[in-house]
Amino acid sequence: MENADVRPTGPALPTGRGDLSYGVVRALRGRPGSGTPLPPRGTAADAAPYGEDLHLALYLCYELHYRGFCGVDPAWEWDPALLALRADLERRFLDALRTDTKRRTDVNEALADLLVEPPDGASASRYLRDEGELWHLREYAAQRSVYHLKEADPHAWVIPRLRGRAKAAMAAIEFEEFGGGRADRIHARLFAGLMTDLGLDTRYGRYVDVATGEMLASVNLMSMFGLHRSLRGALVGHFAAVEVASSPASRRLAEAMRRVGAGEAAAHFYDEHVADDEAHEQLVRREVVGGLLEEEPWLETDVAFGADATGVLDARLAEKLVSAWRDGLSALRTPR
Repeated sequence: MENADVRPTGPALPTGRGDLSYGVVRALRGRPGSGTPLPPRGTAADAAPYGEDLHLALYLCYELHYRGFCGVDPAWEWDPALLALRADLERRFLDALRTDTKRRTDVNEALADLLVEPPDGASASRYLRDEGELWHLREYAAQRSVYHLKEADPHAWVIPRLRGRAKAAMAAIEFEEFGGGRADRIHARLFAGLMTDLGLDTRYGRYVDVATGEMLASVNLMSMFGLHRSLRGALVGHFAAVEVASSPASRRLAEAMRRVGAGEAAAHFYDEHVADDEAHEQLVRREVVGGLLEEEPWLETDVAFGADATGVLDARLAEKLVSAWRDGLSALRTPR
């Protein structure tokens, strides 16, 4: 019997980048249990933990919890074999992050580090403000669309896992991220306006195929934290890190958009984040982080880990982008 939910909606499946992701793509084209094998258990243990193959495979697994893919059976979302493979991918990724982040318990120290200028100057927003050309900004927006077209969605998963002050403040911030009751003010919709100004395709998932492994890893981080109750502290740390770093970076990006004449909607997206995130930063620190740790003080190490992991992956992405642009090269996997 045909599943009525298998309809031609949602983004197309991306192209695989290695044995893991090719195997997941092949399986998703069929039905759960139809005989097309997934990559065998244990394959993930040999994959590069920040590599493109692992992170596209993990992105494919996670995206089933968002909008899915065109023609892919929604029953895959909870298929036991796919969930087992996803657990292997997550373990490989999470182990690397725990190795590569500082083991500290002070969340304020972790958040303060996010505002320190990288010693080698590898800051994408500074490069775009000072040297960026229109094509750089278009590449940056294409990469970032993998997250911004679902902005705030991964963080919403933490709300039912919070209590009291933390829940109330998190819900208030998310309400603003989702437009404060107005569809035209949803941040994902505002980013689509930015993309239109830059001449980019605004379809959800359109640029996954050209996004780097570093970009996919950044998106996968928040999905992994959001989908596991045991990582709720890490998701709060990630959210706090985003809000702390957002306002100064957004100010620089708004200046970059105006300098190259990208368009008013392009600049407006970042203007909105300058204003909103300055207010959100204090609310997150005081009520979301403070409220969570008042209720569950033993989670401070997890909150600090979430902030540190965000910094590690943001630095990897910035280095990838800026090093390519300084050499006059495209930072996309396949230049547009």
